[in-house]
Amino acid sequence: MHLELTGSHPAFGVVKLRELLSTWVVHDLTHIAQIVRVMAERYRADVGPWKEYLGILKK
Repeated sequence: MHLELTGSHPAFGVVKLRELLSTWVVHDLTHIAQIVRVMAERYRADVGPWKEYLGILKK
């Protein structure tokens, strides 16, 4: 694959294929993080005093 190939973006100008693919990956990871936060919320009451040590429940 030619990850250094470039294209033209209307707002950003010249961008590399590597940048576009990386953006899609991070976008998808953001959705996964959102899903995980929603799933963890179900356990907020169940973890009791340990919630202070569970960063995902502090958001």
